[in-house]
Amino acid sequence: MSATPDKCDIDLTPYCYSAAGKGKAFDLKHVDPKAKPFSSGDKSQDKVALTALALEVDELQNLLYANRRQRLLLVLQGLDTSGKDGTIRGVFSNTTPLGVRAIGWKAPTEDELAHDYLWRIHQRVPSAGEIVVFNRSHYEDVLVPVVNGAINPEQTAQRYAQINDFERLLSENDTVVLKFMLHISSDEQRVRLQERVDDPTKNWKFSLGDLAVRKQWDAYQNAYAAAITATGTAWAPWTVVPADSKTHRNLMVATLVVRALRELKLRPPPADPSLAKLKVE
Repeated sequence: MSATPDKCDIDLTPYCYSAAGKGKAFDLKHVDPKAKPFSSGDKSQDKVALTALALEVDELQNLLYANRRQRLLLVLQGLDTSGKDGTIRGVFSNTTPLGVRAIGWKAPTEDELAHDYLWRIHQRVPSAGEIVVFNRSHYEDVLVPVVNGAINPEQTAQRYAQINDFERLLSENDTVVLKFMLHISSDEQRVRLQERVDDPTKNWKFSLGDLAVRKQWDAYQNAYAAAITATGTAWAPWTVVPADSKTHRNLMVATLVVRALRELKLRPPPADPSLAKLKVE
């Protein structure tokens, strides 16, 4: 499978970035987290559209699974409360478990740390006919250690290059790579964190460590912008999704997942010729 053209669709400007290595830096400040570029302006209509898209994702996923040739890797990145879990539920709400896996990446285990940082990632990429959704991903390895000073600029640049090569490998072996950064505002994150504190049913989602990370807001914004600049490639561009609106967030991601699957021009596999005259008694 050849790499995709080095461009983003016109309706994704300024949300899509695929110009890594061309001296054009991505500025996260140019994306308003409150924007709703894929919204109709009517929340109820947007929900109807999202349901229709989720049903189409299911239909297209069945064809993907039936053909067993191509694959789709969906990478979801974002700060705490940006809605990675909610996006998975919303986009794949009508999809059967067949051929779809969601993987939530946590801190690496002792065994994983004994290998290179991409070792555990490569084991979980989609097989033929699968859609795999990464809730966080290998990009944590160029975000957390960068903000905390665990790796220096030279090591960071080396990891960017390794990630680009890794994703090129996937792309050239029939894997479509979609990368979404769910972009929320600091004010919206504050509201959502407070909801987790105030609602006993959501307490399990809250950690005091979330407050420490929140204090590093600007550092993480800069780390995300740098990572997008370095790894938004022709074969694996980044799309920044305005995510203060949960409905819009899901609608935008679902629209782009459907678009990517449609572009594969999936068809039912050829029938066995022996079925033409078969009569089931």
